[in-house]
This record gives sequence, C-alpha cells and structure tokens, in this order.
Amino acid sequence: MIKYIGSKRALLDPILAAVRGVLPDGGTVCDLFSGSARVGHALKGQGFRVWSNDHNAYAHALATCYVQADRDRWAAPAERILAELAALAPRPGWFTQTFCADARFIHPDNGARIDAMRDRIEALDLEPELKAVVLVALMEAADRVDSTAGLQMAYMKTWARRALKPLELRLPALQPAAAAGPCVATRADAVEIAAEVEADLVYLDPPYNQHSYLSNYHVWESLILWDRPETYGVANKRIDCRTRKSAFNSRPGIGPALATVIERLKAPNLIVSFNDEGYLSRDDLTAMLGARGHVRVIEIDRPRYVGARIGIHNPKGEKVGAVGRLRNVEYLFVCTQTPVSLADAA
Repeated sequence: MIKYIGSKRALLDPILAAVRGVLPDGGTVCDLFSGSARVGHALKGQGFRVWSNDHNAYAHALATCYVQADRDRWAAPAERILAELAALAPRPGWFTQTFCADARFIHPDNGARIDAMRDRIEALDLEPELKAVVLVALMEAADRVDSTAGLQMAYMKTWARRALKPLELRLPALQPAAAAGPCVATRADAVEIAAEVEADLVYLDPPYNQHSYLSNYHVWESLILWDRPETYGVANKRIDCRTRKSAFNSRPGIGPALATVIERLKAPNLIVSFNDEGYLSRDDLTAMLGARGHVRVIEIDRPRYVGARIGIHNPKGEKVGAVGRLRNVEYLFVCTQTPVSLADAA
C-alpha cells in the first residue's frame, strides 16, 4: 500500500483487537474516514462486512480496491490488464510535464510510462471495481519509485535512489469475499453521510490537525481523477487544494464537525482513533463520546511520522527547522452501550 501519514499499519493489531472485543461474533463495521483503506482491508480479511468511506478520489479508489473488490472475482481480469499495461510504450504527456519536469516527484522515464498506462486505463472503460484495482496498482507502483519523504508537499533536492528504478506493476493484495456479506466503498463527506450509516460499529479516524490529506496526496488525486487540473506552486498542487477545505483541518471547526458526526450516527458502538498532536484533547473526546455510553481509552506510544523526525525543509531541500519531539501517543476511544473488556487490545 502507499506511504501514508496517519496510516494505521502499525496499529492494526490493537484496532482489530478492540473491534473483536466489541463484536466477538462479527458483524458490519463502517470506516467513515478510510484514507489508505488499511483498516477496512484488515477487517474484511477478518471476515467483517465493511463499509469504507472517504471524500477524496484516491482514497475512494483504494477502498474500492481493498474493501469492495473481491479477490476471486477481480484478480484474474486485473492480472490480464496489468500485463497489457506493462507492455505499453512510454508516451510522455500531462503527468510527465506536471510532476516529472515542472516538479520532480517522479523520474521522467517513469512518468512517460504512467502517462501511457493511465490513458489506456481510461480508454478501456472498465467496471468500477476492476478499474479501481488497476488504478491502485498503478498508484502503488508510482509510490514505490517516487522522490519524496512521504508527502507531496515537496520533493527531494536530488533524485531518491528508488526514483531511478523502473516502475513495476503488481496486483494489489485483494481480500476474498467477507463471510459477513458484501463490502462497499463510498465517496462522500463524513458529516453529510453519517446519518445514513447502518453498522454494528463505526470506526472514526478523522483528520486531526492543519494537514490536508488532499494537499498531502494531490498527485494521487490527479492520477485517479485524470482531469488534468490547473496547478500552482512549486509542488504543482491541484487548484482545488485552495478551495476544498475540511472543517477537520481547522482548530475551531473540528470539534463541531466531529460532534455532528457522532450525534448523527445511529450505530450502537464507536471506536475513535486520535492522537496527542490533534486539535482535540483526550478529555474533549471522552466528553464528546460520554453521552453515547461507556468510554474506554487505549493509549499506544508510537514514533512520529518520518517527516517530523527528519525536520522541516524548504523547497530547495535545505533544512530550515528543528526537529521537535520524536514520539506521540495514539488513542483508541472505545464507546459502547454496555461495558466490554478490552484487555486484549492494550
């Protein structure tokens, strides 16, 4: 899967343990801010019926691939298309100019292959699940040869060693159909769709500070949408990064927005993932959830993301800021209508 700030890869075990503690017999789980889709992918692998949702197109593609698409149905046709794409001759176009020449996120040799492959995918007019699987394979291949520290706000001063390697397509690690029933991926604003959610448990992992996921991964958004948007700045960000703002990236906005989501959800159980770098404190979240039922808090000490540990650099790659703290505390707030034992999740 792609490099992703806020990814729950290292926290999957305690998250899965917390979900199993609440739903020992399985059921339906809704991941309302699905991001990289790691949590939904893991839950589907555990047999849960999963509904993954995210507002960004790249995240919706990831969820459609890793949650909605079933391996038995889509692996074989995806393999055939990936083989066809791998055989295409490079053809530089908008992507190469925008993200390899004007900016330096991807080496031009790989950019030309991405342009040729992405144009071909669009021309094939594939079914949604199959298209998502193929697009995610291309996005992950590009991610493996990018020249960043993990975010698309800036790129390396000189090419990263991996950027000089040839792009290689691989079939994503699709899950078999879930025992609890068909899984689904939607693309909607969490506040707007919250009242429509029907699930035994809702997992909430919202943005928690000023960092916009759209801006952090704007290259993938443009790769998935293939809309060739107007861009701006050294990083050639999509112009809609200036207008598509989330209340969750605002100190005054996140509290009301998250409270609205929690109030609108009809699910009996919630798990909220947050950390101590967020705009809301542990006490804020405990109070917000307390009106719904019993709240237990799991604390997990973790190293901060790699960019924070490297320090702050300007667009020329020069270090301009000092490294702050190297670790943070991840929280899982487990809210249930009746008390449950979470000893195995700690």
